[in-house]
Amino acid sequence: MFHAKVAWKMCNKYQGVIQMLKRKIENTLLNWLKTENRNPLILKGCRQCGKTFSVLRFAQQHYKHVVYLNFFENPDYKTIFEGSLKVDDVVLMMSAFVGTDVRFVPHKTVIVLDEIQECPRARAALKFFKLDGRFDVLATGSLLGISGYRSVDYSVPVGYETIIDMFPLDFEEFLWANGIENSLIALLKRCLEEEKPIPEALHQRMRALLLQYVVVGGMPHIVDRFIKEKNIALVREEQKLLIRSYKDDMVKYAQGADKSRIRECYESIPKQLARDNKKFQFSLIKKTARSNQYVGSIQWLEDTGLIRRCYNLTLPELPLEGNACHDKFKVYMADIGLLIGMLEDGTERDILQGDLFGYKGAIFENLVADFFIKMKRPLYYFQKDTGLEVDFVMRYKSEAVLLEVKATSGNTKSTRTILKHPEKYHVYSAIKLGDYNVGRQEQLLTLPLYMGFLLSER
Repeated sequence: MFHAKVAWKMCNKYQGVIQMLKRKIENTLLNWLKTENRNPLILKGCRQCGKTFSVLRFAQQHYKHVVYLNFFENPDYKTIFEGSLKVDDVVLMMSAFVGTDVRFVPHKTVIVLDEIQECPRARAALKFFKLDGRFDVLATGSLLGISGYRSVDYSVPVGYETIIDMFPLDFEEFLWANGIENSLIALLKRCLEEEKPIPEALHQRMRALLLQYVVVGGMPHIVDRFIKEKNIALVREEQKLLIRSYKDDMVKYAQGADKSRIRECYESIPKQLARDNKKFQFSLIKKTARSNQYVGSIQWLEDTGLIRRCYNLTLPELPLEGNACHDKFKVYMADIGLLIGMLEDGTERDILQGDLFGYKGAIFENLVADFFIKMKRPLYYFQKDTGLEVDFVMRYKSEAVLLEVKATSGNTKSTRTILKHPEKYHVYSAIKLGDYNVGRQEQLLTLPLYMGFLLSER
């Protein structure tokens, strides 16, 4: 029985999504529940990526009693943690706030702390809940670790909490939401492994769904509305509202001069990606910009989960991180739909018609970055002053593999040059993603762009 009425009301807030969207985080939460002597768990991710819904649905399914506190919507809950952090004292204070509708039963009650970054003392209390062991704690955090919270004089319970990154829907979850069954995804995987063409009917269906995913992205509420109404205008409206809320966060939570610099960095991303050379250039923010003024702003945006840096490699060989140059990078949006939402009106119609060429491959590149970010792959590329440039370099099947992303049938001159000189670059294979079916030309494996989400092996 689900006793926490307030939590039940929160679930009802997401009820339209509950029946539709299956999330991979559910398996992660289940594995956590099966762990003996488990730590309190924090789901960390950008706003509106589905953290609250996932946690509450999981709590509803696996616990008899749920206590739900949202520090963002009800700041008064912070007073629960102003005094003693002993579990008995905290539970007593919670009872005073949530009333008689909930019960604190050892090993049967879960405490859900939503937007825990708003109450640093609640995060400090996680250590006490861990040591006590009677109650599980699930928390969510949208802005953990960003500037403004680091200065708060409360200790982070290192060793007494488990933090898991959560993202908007990835492409596979988007496929599930659109009725693509696991058996069809398994067929795609077999075609990849055996390097056989995708059956034409499935190939065309996947091409269409991929373009829809580019336009819609993975924010659960937006995906749900698109599936129900198939109205791109409404999708775009929701994207713009969400982007506006992120910009409001930049003003609310950033400090001093960072407020404007963070927003300037964020708004420059489409311009950065529209260039042939997509290396992030601070001068594109404004002519007088210097890296030491804005690098903190880039870090702020990355900490919020909105963007991810893709680092240049000095050599395209393993270990990739060991060869990464952290002073030279590209910046991609963590969700492809939010990038589209930042572009001019009409872009979404062009994309659905298959016309992405005006952005010089930026959209396709960010799409692949979206795939990799959501499977928690680090992002790397390779560029030399000699003119050699490869979109991505990844670890795949225990070796360094070049990855080219093509909006058109474009050539792979840099990739072929590198493959011809294994003694110099120590690279022996490459993958080209584009509007193709599966095929191979010597060391180059050609794949349809939508199969990028299957390149998960590190």
